[in-house]
Amino acid sequence: MPGPWLVRSGGTALLSADDPAAGQDDGARAVLLGLEASGEAAGGLDELERLAETDGVAVVGRLTQARDEPDPATYLGSGKVAELAGLVRERQAGMVIADGELSPAQVRNLEERLAARVVDRTALILDIFGQHARSSEGRAQVELAQLAYQLPRLRGQGTELSRVGGGRVAGGAGIGVRGPGEQRLETERRHLRRRMALLRRQVAETGRRRARTRSRRRHNQVPSVAITGYTNAGKSALLNRLTGADALVQDALFATLDPTVRQTRSPGGRRYTLTDTVGFVRHLPHQLVDAFRSTLEEVVEADLVLHVVDASAPDAMDQVTTVRGVLYEIGARDHTELLALNKVDVAPPEWLAALRSAYPDAVAVSALTGEGIEDLRAAIDRALPPG
Repeated sequence: MPGPWLVRSGGTALLSADDPAAGQDDGARAVLLGLEASGEAAGGLDELERLAETDGVAVVGRLTQARDEPDPATYLGSGKVAELAGLVRERQAGMVIADGELSPAQVRNLEERLAARVVDRTALILDIFGQHARSSEGRAQVELAQLAYQLPRLRGQGTELSRVGGGRVAGGAGIGVRGPGEQRLETERRHLRRRMALLRRQVAETGRRRARTRSRRRHNQVPSVAITGYTNAGKSALLNRLTGADALVQDALFATLDPTVRQTRSPGGRRYTLTDTVGFVRHLPHQLVDAFRSTLEEVVEADLVLHVVDASAPDAMDQVTTVRGVLYEIGARDHTELLALNKVDVAPPEWLAALRSAYPDAVAVSALTGEGIEDLRAAIDRALPPG
């Protein structure tokens, strides 16, 4: 399997083979970087560390700065950049991961000062998606998102791609004459745009096939339930428990990218489908939301959204807010929603009590032990549209 920072789906590397950090033994050792603007840095860096570990990167240090807005040039203030450079040297890290999206200029300036590879949260999540995509549909969607992220970030390395033909030169050539570096950049951009156009056509065709399948289900009067929630909330395990399916279950972020559709029956014998969909996360990259629109249509077109919540997570309520924000963004804000508080077998009682108080209509379950599953089946039956 390719090492960290290689895009697995389409062959375009986030960390190219000729990058100075590529192939270094310390390339998989990273320092995390965050801002404390809203008091969320600690929790955000905890999640960022889990994301890094999911992608095979060892976290060897953290650094945060309290400021309301990122520095437009270097994300951090100059003093903190110097402190970060010392931490990178001390921990022998080859990489710095920022808990936010960096501009190309911020990446370039930080890399010059730190002598280490700098990536942001978006690049990290995109790389994890590239690693976990299995089907041709998933790979196409991930590659499209990766290229959308990469296109505005193309830049020359050193003087190799610098513009050398501008201005007035001998022979009458002047403005508009491009040197070899700029020509190569334009060639790369055209290649990426052509590839993105092809991928968009592939994803659109997949979306049309999904729409035809949903149309047949509606014609046969089979209601649909979309299982959604924060990543690693236990959606696939709950699908398996409810339907007897064998969907992949892993204690890992973004283990499921490709939708799994299974049919089951309510306690009264009514047939309906359950669809396991991709999990969400705080600050889910907009490139992924755009690229996965055909997959997320399974949620938009569902009769009921079964929102799975990890009751054992200390930030469960924040996760609920995050998921509902994504549902709002994709056009599923008015859907009937049923909350399932999962993992009650391991959730601290006081946390579970707080969640029950905040969401009195939620059903407490354990996909692992089966606790509360029959209550959930009955709740789904009541929430489905009249048959």
